[in-house]
Order: sequence, then structure tokens, then C-alpha cells
Amino acid sequence: MKLVAVSAGLSTPSSTRLLADRLAESARGELAAHGHEVDTEVIELRELAVAVANNLVTGFPPPQLATAIDAVTGAHGLIAVTPVFTASYSGLFKSFFDLIDPDALTGKPVLIGATGGTARHSLVLEHALRPLFAYLRAAVVPTAVYAASEDWGSGGDEYTEGLPARVRRAAGELAALMAARPAEKTPEDDITALERQLSDLRFD
Repeated sequence: MKLVAVSAGLSTPSSTRLLADRLAESARGELAAHGHEVDTEVIELRELAVAVANNLVTGFPPPQLATAIDAVTGAHGLIAVTPVFTASYSGLFKSFFDLIDPDALTGKPVLIGATGGTARHSLVLEHALRPLFAYLRAAVVPTAVYAASEDWGSGGDEYTEGLPARVRRAAGELAALMAARPAEKTPEDDITALERQLSDLRFD
């Protein structure tokens, strides 16, 4: 299985990248525990910012950007994490997903996450990110993960889940969707099916 995480963090180090890494590692662990081999990849949009802008102007993706888009559309599962800018996802995050074919994510399991300086921005997950991926007809898991500055190192209390617990729950939901989704057919699968049909023919 292929799991791709997209991080739109702009700084180094980045809390957005850290959240993406934790979600990817947790999902990989859940899948591995059930016997699934998983190849994980993290795409840093910061490194593609100029390429994204050029693609928006010219209509043609440079090779590095094309590779990233292919990785996202070809993945069995996707993790998308953005910092919160002006109460929404970042412009770089939105610009990248504007380049994805509207049908390319149909039915694909997606886990959404966001980071910000205060918990007051946590609703960005529901009023911005979830509608975006609903428009793309992706299968977004029920649990979205928001990490405010105070969440790092917090274990929660008797009334609220801490960040580690939310990461595990969301990653478990993503892993379950990925494991339940039928494998996508490849051209080799079509050839094998044709060979099987030909071998079943009887010439009397």
C-alpha cells in the first residue's frame, strides 16, 4: 500500500510537518499490525511553492511537481495537513489541490489535519478542509486532527482527549478505510484478466 502525507508548513522545523509525520507513522503502524505492507511518503509543499505558481500561470507542471501530483493521485490513502492562515487553509495548500484533477481523489481515504497558534481556529477543519475534500469526492475519515501550540506535550484530561489519542483514533480510521478499499486495477491486471478469458475459451 502507498500512503502519502501532504504538509503545507512553511517553516523549518514545522509543527505542520510534525503532525503529518505523526499521523503517517500511526496509520502505518495500524496497517502493519494487520499484515499490510505500507510505503509512506511526505510531500513538503514549501519545496514546491515556485513550481505550483508556475503551473497556475503556464498550465504545465514542472517535473518535480508532476511527480508529487502523481504520488497523491496514485496513493491508497492521503493525509493532508495545513497551517491555519486567516481562519482557513493556507494559499499554498489550496493552490496545490487546485492542480489535482477533480475526479482523481474520488473515493480515496483522506485524513485531514491542521495546526495553529490557538485552539480557537480548530473549526477550520470542518468549515474549510472537509468541504474542500467533499467537493473532490474523497472519503474523509470522521476524526480530523487539529494541533494548537498548547497541544504538543499535552495528554488531555478526564474531559478531553490529548493530541496523541486523537492522532491514534484518526489514523486508525484511515487505516481501516485503506484496508477495506478494493485494490485499484492496473494495466497488468487487465492483461491478466484477458489471458484468463482466452484460456477459458473452448474451440470445438
